[in-house]
Amino acid sequence: MMSEKEAIRTDAEANPSPAKSIGDPGITPLSPSHTQQDETEQMPSGPSFVVVVAIDFGTTSSGYAYAFAKEPECIHVMRRWEGGDPGVSNQKTPTTILLTPDRKFHSFGYAARDFYHDLDPSESKLWLYLEKFKMKLHTTANLSINTDLHAANGKRVKALDIFAYALAFFKEQALKELSDQTGSEFDNNDVRWVITVPAIWKMPAKQFMREAAYKAALASRDAPEQLIIALEPEAASIYCRKLRLHQMVDLGTQTTHNDLGTNDNVGSGMTQVSPSPAKEHVRRNRQSRTFLVENVIGELWSELEEGDRYVVVDCGGGTVDLTVHQIRLPEGHLKELYKASGGPYGSLGIDYEFEKLLCKIFGQDFIDQFKIKRPAAWVDLMIAFESRKRAAAPDRTNPLNINLPFSFIDYYKKFRGHSVEHALRKSNVDFVKWSSQGMLRMSPDAMNSLFKPTIDHIIQHLTELFEKPEVGEIKFLFLVGGFAESPLLQQAVQNMLQGRSRVIIPHDVGLTILKGAVLFGLDPSIIKVRRSPLTYGVGVLNRFVEGKHPADKLLVKDGTRWCTDVFDTFIAADQSVALGEKVKRSYTPAKPSQQVIVIHIYCSEDENVGFISQPGVRKCGTLRLDVSGTKTVAPRREIQTLMQFGDTEIRAMALDVSTGRTVKSSIDFLGQ
Repeated sequence: MMSEKEAIRTDAEANPSPAKSIGDPGITPLSPSHTQQDETEQMPSGPSFVVVVAIDFGTTSSGYAYAFAKEPECIHVMRRWEGGDPGVSNQKTPTTILLTPDRKFHSFGYAARDFYHDLDPSESKLWLYLEKFKMKLHTTANLSINTDLHAANGKRVKALDIFAYALAFFKEQALKELSDQTGSEFDNNDVRWVITVPAIWKMPAKQFMREAAYKAALASRDAPEQLIIALEPEAASIYCRKLRLHQMVDLGTQTTHNDLGTNDNVGSGMTQVSPSPAKEHVRRNRQSRTFLVENVIGELWSELEEGDRYVVVDCGGGTVDLTVHQIRLPEGHLKELYKASGGPYGSLGIDYEFEKLLCKIFGQDFIDQFKIKRPAAWVDLMIAFESRKRAAAPDRTNPLNINLPFSFIDYYKKFRGHSVEHALRKSNVDFVKWSSQGMLRMSPDAMNSLFKPTIDHIIQHLTELFEKPEVGEIKFLFLVGGFAESPLLQQAVQNMLQGRSRVIIPHDVGLTILKGAVLFGLDPSIIKVRRSPLTYGVGVLNRFVEGKHPADKLLVKDGTRWCTDVFDTFIAADQSVALGEKVKRSYTPAKPSQQVIVIHIYCSEDENVGFISQPGVRKCGTLRLDVSGTKTVAPRREIQTLMQFGDTEIRAMALDVSTGRTVKSSIDFLGQ
């Protein structure tokens, strides 16, 4: 049982000494205790699954794809979602969700957007509509299970519920599609689910996604291996290596296509993959109404040699993720060379710049009011902006027209007492004009200036990355994610690299992550080595050494002088960790007569941590071993503590060597 004193304590206080707060003297390392298990030991692959379904849960758009285990080279991707927008490839659907006034799930994607849009304004105020909510997981400093989101009407909803509703929607869609394909009810137990998240997300955000998936019943806590949380640039990396030469644009050898992102995949005259004749009959039999099937095994592979390095730059709606991978032959396993970096520099940044521009012209007070009073019209305006945003290109000369919804013009007149046209004339923004057809006319320079802050951030990040000593020679730079379709971004990346490495863009750049996530689910062992994002360790007592240990850490118990609060490191931040690697340490109770052994696990973003009371160190797990009523013949009782590093989950275990008793715990980044 937790002592009362410990239960009352909150995390806001500094981490107190494990020894002083629990009323027992804690544990002390047995030397020699530092054993690190050989990385050849693999994580058990778990049960086999009939099908892998990957969900790319994006900031701006989402989609799913799947492959059967017996046909791993055929990836099925949604052909188009109902209700899509003109001029945009609709193989993904917007990440928008609508709840009824009594907070029940109503719809997702285009369906949610269209239904909300058609509601009467007086009614729409009561419905809860959310979009672009994924960024909240990246930007919330102290994310927890109780974190809230704001709907368009200003009402608060629990983030966990919204994420769970969205995942449940994809689960239902996928199981229905699989049932149609196989001709019988498809069982969720036969599915391995893969959900993609940005690599730069902190551990609480990654765990949050897993908790939402449990809530949506994709998998359960008892069978966590049914769900893999994959990192977006890693998924992209796996897919990019399998590309065929006619499935990509090599920016070094040809001009950028400006019509990227139209429905014919990418650019002029590029076609879908042509399957081998042998596969043709399989495809014909099972070519579903909505899904395209594609074969993946590529020629780019033949150009990669042992030790080759490449960078994957994943440019999404919310974040930009940079990951450096190195090839290990013969199987072509991947090793992460440099800890994923990046930041909130996705294409959403351009939307914010556009919003700032509108505030400059029409006044922040009006825009804030308009968003709340006419939420559906605001959504409309942003859709109109989205399609023009995609038309921005470095060599564009003619202006871009953005339709202003009638209710914008009408509401502005009521709000200010003068016309939109008047506001434009009065504002100092000379590169945005009013056209008599009810449109904002933006010069190409005006549009390009909206892109500039976001693109500058990405280029700065890439420049810093290429200066890192561990990055060295980079053979390819893969540009993936929806924002990678932007010719402005493509040109900026090329100018920055000046031929130092080849820039390669897969044709269906917005689906790269989704397809890679399917491949990862089929063979999770492909990623061999990652960099640990955090330092992990346990709180222990060491013998007090005068001059080495601070006096305020001295604890005298039964005549023995101990130093409390010592952080005993299992693995340091930025250290290479093989997936499935186990790190083992041995401890002994500081006091032989102890009845309960409590081991607290701590983590920190700092590489070097001396004491658990240092700023930034937080408790993320506890192991409790009851050793009452058991005797040991050994002079000192050995407690083995083991940490195993999985996909985005870390498991800890303690074993009493003399009795064989064990306790397990998974590290919790949300609830402590």
